[in-house]
Amino acid sequence: MRLFRILGKSVKDAFKSVFRNFSLSIASISCITITLVIVAIAILGTFNINTITKNIEGVLEIVTFVDPKATNEEINTVRASIEALDNVDVKRLKYNSKEDLKNQMSDQDPEMKKVLDNLDENPLSSSFVITVKDPNKISETAEKIKAIDKITEVKYGESLVNKLLHTFKIIRNACLIAVGALILVSAFLIGNTIKITIFSRRQEIGIMRLVGTSNIVIKLPYLVEGFIIGVVGSIIPILLTIYGYDVLYNYVGGTLFTNLIVLVKPGVIVYQASLVLLIFGGLVGMFGSISAVRRYLKVWWRN
Repeated sequence: MRLFRILGKSVKDAFKSVFRNFSLSIASISCITITLVIVAIAILGTFNINTITKNIEGVLEIVTFVDPKATNEEINTVRASIEALDNVDVKRLKYNSKEDLKNQMSDQDPEMKKVLDNLDENPLSSSFVITVKDPNKISETAEKIKAIDKITEVKYGESLVNKLLHTFKIIRNACLIAVGALILVSAFLIGNTIKITIFSRRQEIGIMRLVGTSNIVIKLPYLVEGFIIGVVGSIIPILLTIYGYDVLYNYVGGTLFTNLIVLVKPGVIVYQASLVLLIFGGLVGMFGSISAVRRYLKVWWRN
């Protein structure tokens, strides 16, 4: 019962303190709100970047063209050399013969069919479509394939993929830097709010110390105050996460710029992100309070 009584009084004192120092509390809440909005963007962005990266890696293929004059025996040798490479997914290796390519092009374009049918010899090159096990080693694998005899050309979308991944990495790092800076500012503002609260109640705290009140009982209201500020500051970011992401997803139709960049569907992701924001807000608020309580009260009691 005593524990619940102490906790109830701490919560009551914390709410009083928030309203007593309303302007500073609003400043702290606003800073946490801005921080958590950016954190929400970073969380949802990270989820989507990871999904997009996996989608891109899933379609990364190397297309190799064989010398048109290569014999069937030479083509089999090329195939065996490709299959021998460590980073090649042998099960997904595809071979398109000259005749297969001719038939595909003829089916797609009647005019092309007439041109190809009038030629004495099929000018097309047989090709292998290669899927790699590790996309990070695609350049190395492509170079090894180029060195195989009778391979005339190797193509893969490394340039586009690298640009996309590099852009995503810059965005993610920028968000993390901004979040880190705003966390420090939020903790600083909350710390100042708590310090002013402590100073305004210095006589009461002094009496509590004289009658032997424990440190936990004295510090608890300030920790609760910081927690309240953090939780209140997380409300707007949580609403923006739940409803804002749904609006964005529907507005862009689930994709950005190209069908390759597919966003994660709203659902569990927004509620997971909201829970993280709530916990994060409370922890940031308590961090600012703990910092102020430890440093300020320690100095004041010594004086």
